[in-house]
Amino acid sequence: MARIMQVQDSIVVAAEAMELYEQIADPSQMGRWSPENTGARVPSPGRPATVGMTFIGSNHRGKARWVTSCTVTEADPGKRFAFDVTAIGPTKPLLKGSIATWAYTFEPVEGGTRVTETWTDGRRRWPDLLAARFDRFVTSGQLFSDFQRSNIARTLAALQADFAGRSQTRPDQADDG
Repeated sequence: MARIMQVQDSIVVAAEAMELYEQIADPSQMGRWSPENTGARVPSPGRPATVGMTFIGSNHRGKARWVTSCTVTEADPGKRFAFDVTAIGPTKPLLKGSIATWAYTFEPVEGGTRVTETWTDGRRRWPDLLAARFDRFVTSGQLFSDFQRSNIARTLAALQADFAGRSQTRPDQADDG
């Protein structure tokens, strides 16, 4: 059976597309939602990335820690943000190659914005059997497609919860009228 090279999921978030885009397109913010990513070193923290910009992502899975070098490939404000993971390593991204692509699309819908997160496996040249063995070793038994499907669901749920918390009026801010 051929491996699954792409997985995605969507969720509606109670926020405007541009507000979500500005947060997600700043890779230093991703650690707020992702179960693996802990943030990124970017040239301009607090600002959306631009096409061609590179950044260093930091990640963890259990006790394992690693960094990645990434290049922004799409930055269409309020609509789409994507980047390629081009190198990986334990403390420096030394192993170069096509590792993965992450993409986020933003679609205004009733109640907010549908955010779709997509992971595409960049290891097209790897034989399926080798990829499956590697995947199961580094994820404690899962294929990356299944592992990333779970990570995407967790990331999107955390994003939704984060923005739901922002839109609710806290009791200390209520208008007593």
